Amino acid sequence: MSKTVKIIILVIICLAVGYLSSLVTRDSVATWYITIQKPIFNPPNWLFAPVWTLLYILMGIAAGLIWSEIDTKKEVIKKALLFFAIQLALNALWSYLFFGLHNPLLALIEILILWVMMYKTFSLFSKINKIAGYLFIPYILWVSFAILLNAAIWWLN
Repeated sequence: MSKTVKIIILVIICLAVGYLSSLVTRDSVATWYITIQKPIFNPPNWLFAPVWTLLYILMGIAAGLIWSEIDTKKEVIKKALLFFAIQLALNALWSYLFFGLHNPLLALIEILILWVMMYKTFSLFSKINKIAGYLFIPYILWVSFAILLNAAIWWLN
């Protein structure tokens, strides 16, 4: 399988996870989320979908670049992709905890674990392929901001 096909597969997987996460998010944004207090630095709701779409695409490209090197460093690649899969699952879980269960505290605890797994994935990706590591940086920055936002929402409510 070519590098391009591997990247496309992983971009599709990431976008599918994002879409499935959005199913629980959409209803809650229109009902529960509008009723809670948010900090002054809360971005407008319309910003989240395009930012997350871009981040899922970058994640998929990064993971595809890593997968494409599996023939050279099999065990290291498997470990990196395992961390990638775990952080992607945790990413989806956060939406369920925050928007589905309406539980900012549980979501905050979970997003901190997610961040650690993301950072581990970033570290592994960077050692295998520098571009894949760089592609993870916007995701780490956005989730770092999301931690602050999640903490503020928990505090205010």
